[in-house]
Amino acid sequence: MAKHISSIALASVLVSSSMLSLVGCVSTSEPRYIIDSDSYQATGKSERIKTIVLHYTVSDNERSIKTLTTGNVSAHYLVLDNDDNKIYNLVPESERAWHAGDGGFAGRTILNDTSIGIEIVNSGIKPEYRDALKNGTLDYHPYEHYVAFDELQIKKVAQLVQDIAARYDISPKNIIGHSDMAPSRKIDPGAKFPWERLYFDYGIGAWYDEFDKQFFINQDGFASATILEIKQAFRKYGYQINDTDTWDKASRDVVYAFQLHFRAQQPTGNMDSETYAILQALNKKYAGRDDFY
Repeated sequence: MAKHISSIALASVLVSSSMLSLVGCVSTSEPRYIIDSDSYQATGKSERIKTIVLHYTVSDNERSIKTLTTGNVSAHYLVLDNDDNKIYNLVPESERAWHAGDGGFAGRTILNDTSIGIEIVNSGIKPEYRDALKNGTLDYHPYEHYVAFDELQIKKVAQLVQDIAARYDISPKNIIGHSDMAPSRKIDPGAKFPWERLYFDYGIGAWYDEFDKQFFINQDGFASATILEIKQAFRKYGYQINDTDTWDKASRDVVYAFQLHFRAQQPTGNMDSETYAILQALNKKYAGRDDFY
């Protein structure tokens, strides 16, 4: 009798298990929802890419490629110093490259998230000057001591920046050097990078009007401006600078970076009337053109 009952119980369990398995195979027929991207469009939006940051590699082609493709440093584009017609895309523009690091510009502080990075192969200081500069036995004149960029490199960079700036509607003054957004850490793309030529020959980036510069020099606002007023003018243009009432090292680093960009033949880190006039002329021309949101 016990054996008979056990057989019935076992059969019951097997039937129940089979039914549960069948239930699990039945489709619930839940509706599939459709993403409608056409019926309504929001106006409160903008491009994620707001800035183009230009760098130099301080290395040759081979080492630049290795550094930018195998480590934790990267860039969206690499321009070599050879004579081919290629610009190398290392990171898709839709992804973040690790090129900017700490710093900021135009109200943004995490520029890796909102910028395109372009690395240009250039060795920086000329080899014959490196030891003397390192040992402090040579007066430092960046415009004389740095390696010039190749003509073909400049043409490639110009074409690339024109294309990116047009596609993302990037403000002229948001086309910057690494030193502009990290003045205490970086000096690239250096005094030999031809910002003025790119502006006049290719319509790239920001540059002051000479008439305005001379007007502000003649007005001599520098003589009466306070340090805090001058620093506010730097912030208005986009530079990150502290609010101390002194030209400390961090503040002078900002002045030096600004001069590398807009007065490359005489970067000193010292604030003077010409530097202030250039800054005023730039603010007159470009103030209010950035979208900070």
